[in-house]
Amino acid sequence: MSDKRAIVNRTASPVKKFCRTGATLLLGLVAGNPILPAQAPIQFVDRSRESGLNRPIVYGGVESQRYILETTGTGVATFDYDRDGQIDIFLVNGSRLDAASNNPPSNLLYRNLGNGRFSDVTAPSGLKRSGWGQAVCVGDIDNDGWTDLAVTYYGEIVLYRNRGNGSFENISQRSRIGGQRRWNAGCTFLDYDRDADLDLFVANYVDYADATRYEPGSGANCMWRGIAVMCGPLGLKQSANILFRNDGDGTFSDVSPASGITAAEGFYCLMPITLDFDEDGWTDIYVACDTTPNILYRNNQDGTFEDVGMISGVALSDNGREQAGMGVAAADYDLDGHLDLLVTNFSDDTSTLYRNDGNSTFTDTTYLAKLGKDTQYLSWGTGLVDFDNDGWKDVFIASGHVYPEVDRHPSEITYRQQRLVYRNQGDGSFSNASGQAGDAIAAKAAGRGVAFEDLDGDGNLDIVAINLNDTPSLLINESASENSWLILELEGESSNRSAIGARIQVAAGGRVQTDEVRSASSYYSSNGLRVHFGLGKESRAEWIEIQWPSGSRQRFEDVQARRVIAVREGTGIR
Repeated sequence: MSDKRAIVNRTASPVKKFCRTGATLLLGLVAGNPILPAQAPIQFVDRSRESGLNRPIVYGGVESQRYILETTGTGVATFDYDRDGQIDIFLVNGSRLDAASNNPPSNLLYRNLGNGRFSDVTAPSGLKRSGWGQAVCVGDIDNDGWTDLAVTYYGEIVLYRNRGNGSFENISQRSRIGGQRRWNAGCTFLDYDRDADLDLFVANYVDYADATRYEPGSGANCMWRGIAVMCGPLGLKQSANILFRNDGDGTFSDVSPASGITAAEGFYCLMPITLDFDEDGWTDIYVACDTTPNILYRNNQDGTFEDVGMISGVALSDNGREQAGMGVAAADYDLDGHLDLLVTNFSDDTSTLYRNDGNSTFTDTTYLAKLGKDTQYLSWGTGLVDFDNDGWKDVFIASGHVYPEVDRHPSEITYRQQRLVYRNQGDGSFSNASGQAGDAIAAKAAGRGVAFEDLDGDGNLDIVAINLNDTPSLLINESASENSWLILELEGESSNRSAIGARIQVAAGGRVQTDEVRSASSYYSSNGLRVHFGLGKESRAEWIEIQWPSGSRQRFEDVQARRVIAVREGTGIR
């Protein structure tokens, strides 16, 4: 997070940009998918105050931040922990360098009461814990039907087993996950070896000791636009990513070296996401990295991985430079059947959209997609999600700077920043819809983690956003769209019970959408395990096809829309 980062050439000719990416790309999209007609604005209202989400997320200094540890913030998970049909909210909390020992901030679990309100059940749930919390990921690690949690910290990893009675048990030591004295960053569960047990991947950022080693302004990487700021990450020692294999008996084994995960060295890694980018039926891992190339771990189907980020085109920007990857989302934004990637980056740069070409390579389509203009934002949590249920994935980005000191030197860049909403135009491009999306989007915050779920049961995706040193935001989607939708909730049988890694295709209105079940995305966050599809004006899906992690397939014809459907592997819709 220093001033030595890629500055995208915003003066490049659009014609040259178009030619460099390939003229057939945009022409093909326009020919096959005409631009969408005008629709009602996407609208959000912040209901956090009346909902009961009134406890602050404490993280680092408010007026200034001495060390890089104070900058990264935390994440959020939206999932149904008690299986009552309502989506609950888990918030990771942080700390301060001078935190009072008698009343330290704690992680927070809010139970959805189903009436727009949430109840703080942290204490009885067993999830009360303090420290420099980072990320959260969800998955059923023991295949008992109850969703478990992993929470990463600066210094440790905590694994919580859901007891099924409204409470969780810390099994970190017993499971052999604990004892990792590292700066553990983003995490994700996955079944990389397809043995039906969920494994755990944890990205690592800066070396544990270097996180608080150097004073502001003490070196070349401790200055920003002439301002003395915290040091890093350039100039600080990197740390190694970790892969834990689930041994199926309640314990995990660290297989990082044997799997090839640690062969990728010299990276500042923040957020992983899973996707089968090459469509071979085996889950791969993409990792957004700060000021170093991003990593794409290809699953070799033999228990090992290989970093193919460079040769696949997702390690650098299209001008061949490292960026500052923070958050990441995966979805098929252009409906060509291949999962694309969106990565958020530092200010004076763009977020980067990588289009999956379907041949194990990607093309940077940031400028073709019209996402290259807003460079004053330092962006974190993000999603490729369908806010208006028209069947096309829109973009959401939460932003906030890492240097509170920037506000002492007025410019176009501020510490607290507004959110961004880009509407998918159906032709391979997006339009900035932030100005019509309501005061909840225009409000400025030091944003970090973001999760997306239908929290009120109306079929529209809502947002929970982390704001550093402030209360979280509950952004309820009140868009006037009358479009239809489906939410799928999968249960594995031969596959892992959470169905993480399952690939879903839904056909409606002559278009086919593609997505996967995943444990984590955005920045340090999890959208739970349900998968949402907008269906436009269609009242039914023509068909739904599921490729399960086990390799089996199921297909369902003529499925009624506007409902949550549960599908069990090998059985059918329940």
